[in-house]
Amino acid sequence: MPKGKLLMVGAGLSGAVIGRELAEQGYEITIVDSRDHIGGNCHTERDAETGVMVHVYGPHIFHTDDEEVWTYVNRYTTFQPYKNRVKTTSRGQVFSLPVNLHTINQFFGKTMRPDEAHAFITEEQADTSIEDPQTFEEQAMRFVGRDLYEAFFKGYTMKQWGCHPSELPASILKRLPVRFNYDDNYFFHKFQGMPENGYTVMIEGILDHPSITVKLSTSFDRSMADGFDHVFYSGPLDGYFDYELGRLSYRTLDFERFTYEGDYQGCAVMNYGEESVPYTRITEHKHFSPWESHEGSVCYREFSRAAEPDDIPYYPIRQIEEKALLGEYVELAEQASGVTFVGRLGTYRYLDMDVTIREALDTARGFLDRSGRGEAIPAFFKSPL
Repeated sequence: MPKGKLLMVGAGLSGAVIGRELAEQGYEITIVDSRDHIGGNCHTERDAETGVMVHVYGPHIFHTDDEEVWTYVNRYTTFQPYKNRVKTTSRGQVFSLPVNLHTINQFFGKTMRPDEAHAFITEEQADTSIEDPQTFEEQAMRFVGRDLYEAFFKGYTMKQWGCHPSELPASILKRLPVRFNYDDNYFFHKFQGMPENGYTVMIEGILDHPSITVKLSTSFDRSMADGFDHVFYSGPLDGYFDYELGRLSYRTLDFERFTYEGDYQGCAVMNYGEESVPYTRITEHKHFSPWESHEGSVCYREFSRAAEPDDIPYYPIRQIEEKALLGEYVELAEQASGVTFVGRLGTYRYLDMDVTIREALDTARGFLDRSGRGEAIPAFFKSPL
């Protein structure tokens, strides 16, 4: 006999990992998802025309310093080495991102050594009068100075977030590196790679357990919780409560697909830093699988805008007014019973894939620990506030 029946809302990483962990401990798991596929926004599929593995909802690159998470995902698929090397077009030239020694020398027409470039940026470019940056713009000015900010950050940020960088918190920029060497690997993390056959195959492996049942094209409503001992909900937090306090705001993405015979841009990601170019970047998906060979190419122009009610939400907008509404929804959630909110949508936070998996593993273990001791299961194992 199963220990109990649990419902996972969402067949993305959160629902799949929590479901698998608890299925292995004797629970009967049902997973529902409103889409007709598993994987959430990580979903990948072969393009019928070219054979290219396409990241349907935009590229996802796996990177982490969490060895347990890296070991976990490698249980279910083979990861190929992959380094994210982003380029950006600005002012009629192509530069490397993140800003590194090559970017600095190319942009300013110099041949500086690392120590010279560091002195040049910190003493001649950075606005040292800004002692405690509060906004994205102040952080950029303090970080790299006006010239690099306007070339690489200002226009891109306005397109991505739909507002001026002076209206965004400094924390958004703090995770973007500046390097005084020629390292153009976008991430610092020890473990980096791409699943050989795409993320959907990986998640299929996680879901492959006799105690897991997946129901696609199935929208959740709270009456579905009847008959289950607990619900793990990875849908929009405000959606669980039928938006009764109003809607939390998100950015969404529109994709303009086009194909090309040959190699369109020579790299996986080309940003466009100028506000006059309406899209934020072009992604060329065969470069996300460099171990494969394809004559044809599939590319997507990405356009960012405010999400409407029927759009797929991508990035939570955590500005002051949103945090106030979020606090009210958190209060509602903590008063609810029999449900735990998980994942990017359920906790209204931007989460990388490795953090999503880490929190899913911790949530499953926390559930087992508390239920084993007969304690109440909290609405959040990781607070959104």
